[in-house]
Amino acid sequence: MNIRQLFLGDEPNQEVCVRGWVRTFRANRFIALNDGSCLANMQCVVDFEQIPEDVLAEINTGAAVEITGNLVESQGKGQKFEIRARNVIILGTSNPDEYPIQPKKHSLEFLREKAHLRIRTNTFAAVMRVRATLSFAVHQYFTQNGFYQVHTPIITGSDAEGAGEMFRVTTKNPEQADDKPDFFGKETNLTVSGQLEAETYAMGLGKVYTFGPTFRAENSNTSRHLAEFWMIEPEVAFSDLNDNMDLAEDFIKSVLAYVLEHCKEDLSFLNQRFAQEEAKKPQIERSSMGLLERLQFVTQNEFKRVSYTEAVDILRNSKPNKKKKFKYSVDGWGIDLQSEHERYLVEKHFTCPVIIFDYPAEIKAFYMRMNDDGKTVRAMDVLFPGVGEIVGGSQREERLDKLVERMKAMDIHEKELWWYTDLRRFGTAEHAGFGLGFERLVLYATGMSNIRDVIPYPRTPLSAEF
Repeated sequence: MNIRQLFLGDEPNQEVCVRGWVRTFRANRFIALNDGSCLANMQCVVDFEQIPEDVLAEINTGAAVEITGNLVESQGKGQKFEIRARNVIILGTSNPDEYPIQPKKHSLEFLREKAHLRIRTNTFAAVMRVRATLSFAVHQYFTQNGFYQVHTPIITGSDAEGAGEMFRVTTKNPEQADDKPDFFGKETNLTVSGQLEAETYAMGLGKVYTFGPTFRAENSNTSRHLAEFWMIEPEVAFSDLNDNMDLAEDFIKSVLAYVLEHCKEDLSFLNQRFAQEEAKKPQIERSSMGLLERLQFVTQNEFKRVSYTEAVDILRNSKPNKKKKFKYSVDGWGIDLQSEHERYLVEKHFTCPVIIFDYPAEIKAFYMRMNDDGKTVRAMDVLFPGVGEIVGGSQREERLDKLVERMKAMDIHEKELWWYTDLRRFGTAEHAGFGLGFERLVLYATGMSNIRDVIPYPRTPLSAEF
């Protein structure tokens, strides 16, 4: 049994055997043991007169041990049970002078340098348990709603976003002149999105989703960007923008509600941590909601839907806090909204999650369906408090002539995407989908401030350790 199962049980006075890592060892008597199954440590009381001295000498922070003894009701406060240890076996020693994760507060920057060991801290163990639960909730939601998972290529010859910020895949030595064709016979890259391939499968299976790694060679060192990250991308045939907005709202509410229900202990701990971190900020920069309030803000509110044009009008006529005006002015129709604009709409104007739709075509991708006005496309973004945009999606352009026209205007060669345009030649139909960066969702759910702290091993410019 693991420690979580023991705490959930109600049967003391039984013989148990647990394995875990020593958090602390006090007075040659009290071991705080954690096995990663929950936030709480199991206190193991050692009879030092019965345990050999050489074993006691190896019970150090970080050591892996196996403890056999009797589970009894705890005499102390703050814990339900404790173990009266009858036998202790050292499974793996830990040198206390070298082990870096000591029982004290460490900075997140320090822990990123020890990413292989930071999972043994309360913060990162809680974050990663929430991440795992969110991942399960994603798969459960789509499976229960008739979606099929598609494993789209990681190596691709196309740029789904047209941004050009991709990692090239090659077997050639750049230092040697070589006229032989590359491994795939053409230039290939790590994918930035599985969307285009997912569309092809939606047009045969009806409802599909991808959930896999994607890569962007963007030289950005912000707290919201990674070079390697995971994307969730559902695609639905015979679906329009309204269906897509309905799906995004229902999906996000469902997975966050699942985490609220199944990660109560970890979220309570992260909520306290979030409050402590917010208290360190200047008053004007503090969040008006706690972590649990932010999650309930999403799950318990209807999402307000507003067109881009309406949103710009609201922003232009807005009066932000006198102490904090917009850093980026809203000059007029056609601008790309910034995070501060999106947050204002969510947190100040509507006080609920917001979906903005019908964006200017000039600031959106080639595959989005053109509206009859010839200026806007059937795109949508979902906006959350604290972060701004968290989901981006659209109804896809199903008309061959309109798609080809957009591709030419954006200098995207039809020859490279012949298979994508084929969808418009053979049984074309309305279809729509969206993309959600999984780490952005984990960031929101855990209240962490840096995206590098919600993925096991972050990949960023000049950093690919571990």
